[in-house]
Amino acid sequence: MGSSFFSTWTFWALLSAVFAAMTAIFGKIGITGINSDFATLLRTVVVLVSLALILYATGQYQSLGSISARSYLFLVLSGLATGASWICYYRALQLGQASLVAPVDKLSVVIVAVLGVTLLGEKLDIRQWAGISLITVGVVLLAWRK
Repeated sequence: MGSSFFSTWTFWALLSAVFAAMTAIFGKIGITGINSDFATLLRTVVVLVSLALILYATGQYQSLGSISARSYLFLVLSGLATGASWICYYRALQLGQASLVAPVDKLSVVIVAVLGVTLLGEKLDIRQWAGISLITVGVVLLAWRK
């Protein structure tokens, strides 16, 4: 792996997966004895403060006036979807095993692929559809009750 690997989408996606795994484990431990919605609020505050510090430290803040109305609309919708996802995720973690909740949550990968093709016009080849199908089968096997 050369230094160029560290500037690819694959590197950042793998890093995201590692942090998502840590999110599930830390979250499962952290919600013991606490309301899952309140836990989501605490987590959100930590994310907000962390991102604000990163933007400040790296000088990446940009003027709010430089953002288009369309971008605002879809970022707000994305934020609302994120909030709903986190609330549902923490509720699921409180009720179920992290080793089952997290993989089922990743059914979002399949949903993104279908929506990416239907709404964004993205193209997937047979190999990629096979991978999406395997993820679907894996999720069904994990969620299937005996």
